[in-house]
Amino acid sequence: MPDQSKYLDAHVLNRISRLNLRARSVMEGFVSGLHKSPYHGFSVEFAQHREYTPGDDLRFLDWKVYGRSDRLYIKQYEQETNLRSYILLDASESMDFRSENQSKFDYAATIAASLSYLIMEQQDSAGLVLFDRMVTKFVHAQCSPLHLKVIVTEMEAAKTQEKTDLGLVLHDVAERIKHKGLVVLISDLMDKPEAILSGLQHFKHKRHDVIVIHVLDEAEVQFPYDRMTRFDGLEGYPWLVVDPRSLREAYLEEVKKFTTEIRRGCLAQRIDYVQVTTDQPVEVALSSYLARRLSKRRAK
Repeated sequence: MPDQSKYLDAHVLNRISRLNLRARSVMEGFVSGLHKSPYHGFSVEFAQHREYTPGDDLRFLDWKVYGRSDRLYIKQYEQETNLRSYILLDASESMDFRSENQSKFDYAATIAASLSYLIMEQQDSAGLVLFDRMVTKFVHAQCSPLHLKVIVTEMEAAKTQEKTDLGLVLHDVAERIKHKGLVVLISDLMDKPEAILSGLQHFKHKRHDVIVIHVLDEAEVQFPYDRMTRFDGLEGYPWLVVDPRSLREAYLEEVKKFTTEIRRGCLAQRIDYVQVTTDQPVEVALSSYLARRLSKRRAK
């Protein structure tokens, strides 16, 4: 069991440990584990250097470069990992909303940490991208217990203070990830649907397998307010005092319209779309989705 963290819940990990997160198709860089490499007869060749970050495998340090520059660099090789998975976690201000004890960000981070653990347990590599209006942290995909700790530590240090620009971020990250693999977006999707779907299409153009986990607070879905209420604006919006009964029908219609557009857009691009709410136990929501995904794969 990994080191204790508020985002690594033993109940969640035990529930999902019997499942796995397979890619839909053969991807670049699969060496072993659950996946088969599309490369046969090719040697593993040096590709490039990148600066050392905590959690990197020290076996790949280039000591010659260190001797010349007094800086630590890692050697990267083509096909050096199994499945490369990147989890894109929304850390914008709207993710700080909570109607009960747990914020959307805490719920989403628990999902992200659990998936990272699962991916590494099946001997694949996980990376993390934290973002708001831009990418704030990019942790390259690796597979090791220490790397899982790095990922969780970065999530625990995240500050949900800035606005969202999800469309811009998705295009940016799609260009940064050089090898096709698995991309998991975990967000409340507080942006224009066309911007989100355009960014997701960029990943599909790069031939990634993509999963969208749409995290909402139960109150955002049910709108249970029935008396004069002050709603505090997030991401630059002012606060308002309104009678929610006069808004409820129109609000719920807009939420339905938005989620339907996102779901249909994902379906058209063969992207998994999963909507979860923070009142659902993470282990139930996650294990249910993983079981459905696995059963669909077996049915093909």
